[in-house]
Amino acid sequence: MVNTSSGTIQGGVFAWRSACVALALFSASSWLEAKENDAALSDRNTDKTMNAQARGDRDGRLTIDSNIRDLLSHAAFAGFGHLILPWDDRAYDGRMRLSTIGSLLPYHSHVNPGDVVTALNRMIDDASKGKTVFYEFYTGAQKQQEPSRANTGLFFFRGKPGAPFAVISPGGGFAYVGSVHEGFPYAAEISKKGYNAFVLRYRAGQGEAVATHDLAAALSYIFRDADMLGISTDDYSLWGSSAGARMAAAIGSHGVAHFGGDNLPKPSAVVMAYTGHADYASQEPPTFVVVGEHDSIAPPAAMERRIAALRQAGTEVEYHKYKNLGHGFGLGTGTSAEGWIDEAIRFWHKFTKKRH
Repeated sequence: MVNTSSGTIQGGVFAWRSACVALALFSASSWLEAKENDAALSDRNTDKTMNAQARGDRDGRLTIDSNIRDLLSHAAFAGFGHLILPWDDRAYDGRMRLSTIGSLLPYHSHVNPGDVVTALNRMIDDASKGKTVFYEFYTGAQKQQEPSRANTGLFFFRGKPGAPFAVISPGGGFAYVGSVHEGFPYAAEISKKGYNAFVLRYRAGQGEAVATHDLAAALSYIFRDADMLGISTDDYSLWGSSAGARMAAAIGSHGVAHFGGDNLPKPSAVVMAYTGHADYASQEPPTFVVVGEHDSIAPPAAMERRIAALRQAGTEVEYHKYKNLGHGFGLGTGTSAEGWIDEAIRFWHKFTKKRH
């Protein structure tokens, strides 16, 4: 179900910039291969195509053996299913099983298909109960003015009515949006604790400034339509991983209005996972930080310099560095980071006026 409602950043030097050329080559070759695969798919007999109702259980839930076509054609995701997947500028092999979805996320590691499917099924369950799971925060006129805004939206994982909300910005080097790995699974865990959680689908391929403006627009929408959404605007938090953490931190430092949004309060807490973001302001929200000790894209030393500066300015910071991990570990299921989401929720909880 879709509910449509009305409603410059200083460039950082990405530690992963040297990987961009390789990523471009990867995207181009993968796109060509996917186009060939799509042509082959169109010739297949339709009785050999299994949708989500067949591959999942009787309620149409997905499994790791479901494929991309099952996801894209699922009735729960009608009109926005393509925004679940990471890339805006490529076709997909509809036969690809969700068990191998990690291959679509070159900047990420430890992608757990079970976590992906569990979070997707949470949205399917909500949609089957008549709940709206996707909201458009740009109006039709705004999309007509800038067509790329069609590649945006908010996925909503409900907690308790009237509870505060979190907005999660996944990473992907601003080339893609890794919601399936570090968006939906985060939101599912946050909502289990009673908080409301939104996963931001921002414009990829246009850089940090455009993506952060999308986050500001989304926050403005949430505040304006809080009653309709059934949430509290008090004590909200911003979460981000990798590129998404840069966006969350930028809003935390400079505010929503600085990036074209409404004049809103800063978040009560910012949760940052593995990013090389260095900018900060004189007054920062309480900040929770995680990184893998072997992260070569966002080295711990870079994060620790910013942490030291925040602490010197009087900001409360909680920092965790996990053994034997590199970049993009998401929930960290089966690794030394497993459970960090619960710790981050606990940290945010400390800075909410009401206990939910």
